[in-house]
Amino acid sequence: MTATLLRTAADLHARARTGRRAVVMTMGALHEGHATLIRTARKIAGPEGEVVVTVFVNPLQFGAGEDLDRYPRTLDADVELAGRSGADAVFAPSVDEVYPGGEPQVRISAGPMGERLEGAARPGHFDGMLTVVAKLLHLTRPDVALYGHKDAQQLALIRRMVRDLNFGVEIVGVPTVREEDGLALSSRNRYLSPAERRTALALSQALFAGRDRHAAQEALRARAREVPATRARAEALSAIGESRAAADAHAVATTAGGPAAVRAAARLVLDEAARLDPPLQLDYLALVDPSDFTEIGDDFTGEAVLAVAARVGATRLIDNIPLTFGTFGDAS
Repeated sequence: MTATLLRTAADLHARARTGRRAVVMTMGALHEGHATLIRTARKIAGPEGEVVVTVFVNPLQFGAGEDLDRYPRTLDADVELAGRSGADAVFAPSVDEVYPGGEPQVRISAGPMGERLEGAARPGHFDGMLTVVAKLLHLTRPDVALYGHKDAQQLALIRRMVRDLNFGVEIVGVPTVREEDGLALSSRNRYLSPAERRTALALSQALFAGRDRHAAQEALRARAREVPATRARAEALSAIGESRAAADAHAVATTAGGPAAVRAAARLVLDEAARLDPPLQLDYLALVDPSDFTEIGDDFTGEAVLAVAARVGATRLIDNIPLTFGTFGDAS
């Protein structure tokens, strides 16, 4: 399948629409993660619908000293990959097309959520991101827009903007795509030297360590529900060799700080990576409520996001995984 390259909104608006339009927004340098988004969009749009991929390196979301100038531009390859993955069109406007007359005087504010984590590390980033997303939603007029879970805070803010400002579009999140060794796919991975890439694996390894610690703890909690913590019961279990398991399960079930244990397991991996050559320089490790990206407490139940950001050499990388706390029910 060949994707049509469009440079202006007028050309995009001139296309006949006969079904749902699904849009995948990118800054180019497309990889398999983007291809997964496009393939998902194709399924959602169906054979009668249309998939549009936007390619636009947005200057508003790059701060001073960030990599705007060296951000990879690979439009020909992007158009080829987009078409091969199921896109009908690639909308690659110029800066003047998106921001006629220069930088916009009126912008979207990300609010308090946009000042946390990525927003604290990159002041103004989310204001610029939401402004261009709002512009591109208006320019492309989709029925549904798809974004990756890898940029979890971005996805949460887009969903909030669409809800708070009554955008008539459905937002779909697509799970993070990883390489075989676990590294989350990113256009910035190409900046890493072989040694830097080995160090960068600590991001996903830390997340997996936190996830595994959480899974083990939740399994023990679930088992504890089935083992009444009475002396008589423990003595009875000891006769068949289960007293230690019962005691361990009860201890975990009655010990507060599940989120703290998850953070500690992930932090251990990151601390070790800080001693590698080249070292990993941690920006943040956070376990947050995805509704507002504030840190969760030890009594938290529900969906959470374990997120990490770090620099390896001159390259800054982010990653995250979802976790659910309190999956076991009340004892009957």
